[in-house]
Amino acid sequence: MKKSLLALAALCASGLSTSALAVNCSSFPVWNSTAAYGGGTQVQEAGKGYKANWWSQGHSPASYSGQWQEWAPLGNCDGAVSSSSKSSTPPSSSSIPSSVATGSKSSSSISLSSSSISGGNCTSPQYAAGTNYAAGQLAQNSGSEYRCTVAGWCGSTAAWAYAPGTGAHWQQAWELVKSCGAASSSIAPSSKSSSSVAPSSKSSSSVSSRSSSSVSGNNRVAGDAAPLPKHALVGYWHNFDNGSGVIRLADVDASWDVIVIAFVDDAGNGNVEFRLDPALNKAQFIADVAAKRAQGKNIVLSYGGEKGTVTLNNSTNLANFVNSTAAIVNEYGFDGVDIDLESGAGVMHGAPVISNMVSAIKQLHAMFPDLYVSMAPEHPYVQGGYVAYTGIWGAYLPMIDQLRNELDLLHVQLYNNGGLATPYAAQPYQAGTVDMMVASARMLIEGFPLANGTAGNFAGLRPDQVALGMPSGPRAAGSGQATTADINRAVDCLVKRTNCGSNSPLAAYSDFRGVMTWSINWDVKDGRIFSVPVGNHLKALP
Repeated sequence: MKKSLLALAALCASGLSTSALAVNCSSFPVWNSTAAYGGGTQVQEAGKGYKANWWSQGHSPASYSGQWQEWAPLGNCDGAVSSSSKSSTPPSSSSIPSSVATGSKSSSSISLSSSSISGGNCTSPQYAAGTNYAAGQLAQNSGSEYRCTVAGWCGSTAAWAYAPGTGAHWQQAWELVKSCGAASSSIAPSSKSSSSVAPSSKSSSSVSSRSSSSVSGNNRVAGDAAPLPKHALVGYWHNFDNGSGVIRLADVDASWDVIVIAFVDDAGNGNVEFRLDPALNKAQFIADVAAKRAQGKNIVLSYGGEKGTVTLNNSTNLANFVNSTAAIVNEYGFDGVDIDLESGAGVMHGAPVISNMVSAIKQLHAMFPDLYVSMAPEHPYVQGGYVAYTGIWGAYLPMIDQLRNELDLLHVQLYNNGGLATPYAAQPYQAGTVDMMVASARMLIEGFPLANGTAGNFAGLRPDQVALGMPSGPRAAGSGQATTADINRAVDCLVKRTNCGSNSPLAAYSDFRGVMTWSINWDVKDGRIFSVPVGNHLKALP
């Protein structure tokens, strides 16, 4: 999501003024509703030029160029080289395949020193958090001058995040213009490092996953996810009593690597809020979150659930959704978000919730570059696309495909929905069987045809992005339970290609991520009959 630092350096070296309101659009492609645009892309629409703040598709610049939205206005197209924001570097490609997220962070390490920045006296005002900055407005901070690119973030009160040049995510809100003084000191491009930026794209097969990153539990800020073990145990902790009881987060045992907090509530007009169960103390809960994170665990907030909804129908909903989610992440210190939208959320092909959720996650990922992102759809919404590709059938697949670069883990619910139709057998595999679990993961990793081959194909994910999703015990779900012995057999089949039933993967996926369950509360109620055998088995795998 970050604009190339080389492009920024070239822009700043040109010493161009920002005073004019017109821009030369002769090299800008006309915005196309079917194309996908990466951050930094410049386009024209209705006689005006725009620059993409982050990835988008189908959202026109004319309609989505307000605060916290996808596009930043550059000015009226005048057909001549202008001294406005026209860069001396060529514009980036205007379109990308939907399965590739061009907004991913650069995988190259780039040192940005003051030798590449034009120096000079700065007359712009000193940056102050909470100021109502407009797009294009200049401010100075830490000895350099910056131009606001996303007004909503420039004016944030969170200086730790968006203070130009020093905030953790300043490049999502500002562009570096020039050094205000002597050209001997270096400018830090990010808070992660004083001299370089070297994050890697999650989608690249040549780049290791989050499990290889190094994040100190005691130094993590909100949205800064910890590395996952090679094989992880994921569980949902629910913030309500459904018969299993409400338990303190501090009482969740150490076998869980990711604890998903269920659920966030729909507060209307796109806003979401987290309402802690009255039996729990908020200050204590926040302290418990911090303690778990200090142990290297990831604590993730989930949207949805069986009856949960979100409101994502228009640009106003989208802005409120992003803002309110970011506020919750910051307040509670969560590491990321989980998408568990079911029938009540209206997820179906063509529904605005799909494209708007994609945009929301990309915006949040731009705000929190190390944000953990997972999904837990029911299998008709995913593998169900093999049977049909309309309505709810396969409706999650466009969202999965467009977020594959941000996605840490997909754990499809293999329960409460009967057997699974697959390309591997004439009849559906029965729920809870080793073959069903293995086949479900194969489809996600190896890919599969849509609507029996009449609607294209779904391209597979990396094995480390996939986990099984199973009930924790006999009371946790209405159907689809499997014995822990069979769950461990299915994992062995996927990881080592041993203990398989009649269905085997094309290869041994040694980095297959693990197992998710609903729920931690039920597992505690039932005497940890799931977390002990499955957790121990995952940790013993090579």
